[in-house]
Amino acid sequence: MGNKNKTISFRVNEDVFEVLRDIAEERDISLSAVFRDYVDQLVAHDGQVRVVPEHEINDNGAEQESFPPKIEVPKSFVREHERLELEAEHLREQLDEYKRYVTELTQQLDDYNDEDVIVLDDLDDTDTDESYRLG
Repeated sequence: MGNKNKTISFRVNEDVFEVLRDIAEERDISLSAVFRDYVDQLVAHDGQVRVVPEHEINDNGAEQESFPPKIEVPKSFVREHERLELEAEHLREQLDEYKRYVTELTQQLDDYNDEDVIVLDDLDDTDTDESYRLG
């Protein structure tokens, strides 16, 4: 049937609203995103979420960051990385194709007899009027 989004309303007093707006601006996200993050955390931890000011987290040391540290990467960076990986794979395939072509040309050159090959510099040194035809 699909995953449909539902709307949740929160009622807060004006002072709390201003603080929440400041938090959203500080994190450079919308006010709705602040609530979504809170609700997502609440659901993920089965209702065992407690909002604690940052200075209490750093002083108590009760909550520490997980190891290894995690960072969020923008989707545009991930997409660009994937595009570059695809382009690198394509270039590797082209390089392999060119190597095969060079190998084929080298084998063809080795198959020619020495008398079939005329070095152009040698033509300048001779005084004969022999004519050569290419082709």
